Amino acid sequence: MRKCFFWFLLLCVQIGFAQQNLNWKGYFSYNQIKDISESNTALFAAAENALFVKNLTTNSIKTINTVDGLSGQTISAMYHSVAFNKTIVGYDDGLMIVVNDADGSMLNVVDIINKNIPTNIKKINHFMEYNGVLYVSCDFGIVQYKLATLEFGDTYFIGPNGAEIKVYQTTIFNNDIYAVTQNNGIRKAAINNPNLIDFAQWQVFDNGFWNGITTFNNQLIGLNLDTGIYKYNGSFFQQIGVVGEIGVDIRSNADQLIVTSKNHVFIFNQALSQIAHIQPFQASPETLTFTCATTINGNIYIGTNEKGILTSTLSNPFAFEFIMPNGPVRNNLFSINTTSSNLWAVYGDYTEIYDPNPFLYLGISKYANNQWTNIPYSEVHLSGSASPDLVRVTVNPNNEKQIFVSSYYAGLLKFEDDQLVTVYNKSNSGLETIFPTDAQDSNIRIEQSVYDRAGNLWMTNGLVKNALKVLKTNNQWQSYDMTTILDNYFNARFGRMVIDKSGTKWICTSKDGVVAFNENGNIFKKITMGETSGNLPIEDVRAIAIDNRNQLWIGTRQGLRVLPSVNSFTSDEQMKANAIIILEDGLPQELLYEQFITDIVVNGSNQKWIGTADSGVFLFSSDGQQTLYHFTKDNSPLPSNVINDIDINATTGEVFFATDKGMVSFQGTATRPADDLSGAYVYPNPVRPGFTGTVKIAGLISKANIKITDIEGNLVYETTSEGGTVEWDTTAFGKYKVASGVYMIFIAGEDGTETKVKKVMIIR
Repeated sequence: MRKCFFWFLLLCVQIGFAQQNLNWKGYFSYNQIKDISESNTALFAAAENALFVKNLTTNSIKTINTVDGLSGQTISAMYHSVAFNKTIVGYDDGLMIVVNDADGSMLNVVDIINKNIPTNIKKINHFMEYNGVLYVSCDFGIVQYKLATLEFGDTYFIGPNGAEIKVYQTTIFNNDIYAVTQNNGIRKAAINNPNLIDFAQWQVFDNGFWNGITTFNNQLIGLNLDTGIYKYNGSFFQQIGVVGEIGVDIRSNADQLIVTSKNHVFIFNQALSQIAHIQPFQASPETLTFTCATTINGNIYIGTNEKGILTSTLSNPFAFEFIMPNGPVRNNLFSINTTSSNLWAVYGDYTEIYDPNPFLYLGISKYANNQWTNIPYSEVHLSGSASPDLVRVTVNPNNEKQIFVSSYYAGLLKFEDDQLVTVYNKSNSGLETIFPTDAQDSNIRIEQSVYDRAGNLWMTNGLVKNALKVLKTNNQWQSYDMTTILDNYFNARFGRMVIDKSGTKWICTSKDGVVAFNENGNIFKKITMGETSGNLPIEDVRAIAIDNRNQLWIGTRQGLRVLPSVNSFTSDEQMKANAIIILEDGLPQELLYEQFITDIVVNGSNQKWIGTADSGVFLFSSDGQQTLYHFTKDNSPLPSNVINDIDINATTGEVFFATDKGMVSFQGTATRPADDLSGAYVYPNPVRPGFTGTVKIAGLISKANIKITDIEGNLVYETTSEGGTVEWDTTAFGKYKVASGVYMIFIAGEDGTETKVKKVMIIR
């Protein structure tokens, strides 16, 4: 693609993004615990794709995520080496990341990813340290990793005739290494055998079906798929306990043996007597699923799938607390809505073909004042009803404390001060169910709702004839029949909607392109596929935005189109959208050709952030001819290339990217223009030695002229603002860095009637 003005340097090995990505922030969920590890003074927890460390002395919590250099892929195993002060993270795809806990630096280890074996059997299942070597259990076998040199050793393929087999876990007992495999029992070999790469050196120790093994108090303990816990007595495995369901984790330390299943944690002492049995209902009335557990200094720590770490003491195992860094409920945010002071997130969802099944019964998350508030599902539906699949949040522009949440099954939910006050459905509104004769207030498909300038709330009601609805300021409902514009209303699915300055509603559909409507005359029109019907590449439109020049940007499942002016709605001619043609290697190409576009957002400088289903996110110039940024999971802290939603805090310029693996933000400079120059300011000021960023002049009005001179009046920089902020790289027109000194910043409105003078000191 075109030459970019900015690229991140991808460091494939050391350090990653931690210190250089000061423009990025991470907003991750730490609720879904994949694995835990420990030292005497700290608990290490791996969530879905991020870590947190709890200092057991100070009770402080440190988080580590993609902004710090972790991968956004799914974590499958994690281990902390006390001897080497390193934390090793393993992933589903075979990636390993070694975190140096002394300085926070990271090493990405891609050797397993690069192995010439099928990609679907590279998952890392377990780490076991012995004499400075980490034995990595994978879906194909076992790999040695030397912690002193951070290099790989041998790889053991221990299946029949050297076949690749899944290894769940390994342990050392009486100078032998034992490996639990998926369908080939327990394999055993002498740990000091120099020829363990020969599969013949591994003998079958037990032919049973096992999924865990550990050494505890000089005894070999196994977890069997028959739900039993067994110890080896020298001749055979003897049962010492029953889990009651298939176990998911077994581990031990000097004092306790800990066995975990989804609904049980059993803790045994050195005599193998059970000293604690914990079940989810004892800790919370909400659904809890256990994933792993350990003990440290007389305390129990249990990983859950829903609420981080559950902790208690062994002396009183039912006095529970939860440990989880502040964050949203989960990482797969379906959509977000940002205002100047709040960010709302919902988890949806529906499939690519707008199917809400299976339903998601999840609540709402709100980020304000640097804290997340998670409203549970129990508080987002009324007694006796269900409100699954919450897909969009609309904030009342005149009252931020009032929001409307669309359910793709149960209608429209109204909240005030974070409390549910009304659920609009067929019994109390103009909304309709898919099946008119259905007595239930269900199957009401509401996607996005949008306020017009008069304060009326418009929305689409899918799969019914009168599919366009409006809740007026007088609390009256009105419906509009869309059967005249839709090819088949029951096949139509509606997506995002925007309203232009003339009050025309522009609606994304899956089968009819873009549908436009204005109630002044009750006129429907559409832009669809085909040269004479609107020139879209496909009828399935997923994203839509009106820019500062009244152009309509249209994102489809197969590319981008732009309607030159929304005012063409009033013309008698068929509206036609055009592709943006750019030069790539001297050849004309269509911008975002055949890309699945998921969202389009216009910033304060009329630039376009465009998200895609598998290629990350782009920032284009106002006309689309220049690529300013292209962020992916490989060159930025984006945890995934799947972009679900984008939104911008127009006041601060912070751009939020909601992906299927978590949300991050980028500090943009295109902020909303101010009404006057009274609040104009400069930061940082002073600019100190070693600073490598840019100076921002913020609080500007639109099209303000900015001139920067040295103290003698020599001009060093000049620009015109499009939004509320401009940047200066502290060079004289990009040629060389200016010297230390005080620099004058002269700001003037487009007509010269409003002016402001600011100063900035630069210290080299």
